[in-house]
Amino acid sequence: MGVPVPGCVLLGLVLLFTLGLDKAAEGCSCHPAHPQQHFCYSDVVIRAKISGEKIVSPSNTSSPYMKMVQYEIKLIKMFKGFDKVKDIQYVYTPLYSSLCGVKLDSNNKIQYLLSGHIRRDGKVSIGLCDFTEPWDNLSLTQKKNLNYRYQMGCDCKIAPCYTVPCSTITDNECLWTDWVLDNSLSGEQARQHACIKRSDGSCGWYQGGPPPEKDLLDLSDP
Repeated sequence: MGVPVPGCVLLGLVLLFTLGLDKAAEGCSCHPAHPQQHFCYSDVVIRAKISGEKIVSPSNTSSPYMKMVQYEIKLIKMFKGFDKVKDIQYVYTPLYSSLCGVKLDSNNKIQYLLSGHIRRDGKVSIGLCDFTEPWDNLSLTQKKNLNYRYQMGCDCKIAPCYTVPCSTITDNECLWTDWVLDNSLSGEQARQHACIKRSDGSCGWYQGGPPPEKDLLDLSDP
């Protein structure tokens, strides 16, 4: 069983206020997603620098809302997407943040972690609802998890908890309690844990160090 694909959706103000999503901007809001969920449901996950940018638009329309920012990138490392693309020179994002466009520094100095999706035309798109973070903002554990642990847990489901009491429904779920414990979607579990499948088929939080069977944390009862 998998989690719904994180993505951009146009939701009402009620949802914005009740969930307190910190990446909402006017018409754009995002389903809460753990970094592992971003990884598992992205077509491409890379580490890159942005070396240039320009505004482009489809040739068959003059609408300003169809304009995209084309970021030229310098690819440093690919964590996911080897089977889908051989090389990435550009990534694309909507021009406006209200359409989930993301603003990146294009001075070729900042390294980013970028997760995105491959469009029908083969181009890679990124947005506010994807995992786009300066590389230096990631924890050491997150950087390590990108190499293989997130992938190991893609068969697990991460279930967010917004109010107590809350609990898992099936054995293949990890209960994500950052919101109730830290009032943040970037708390301890997001920065330091991966949800990994155990040898018996159940899933649990793994914090690194010894093999998963020896260091799984059961946080199903916050």
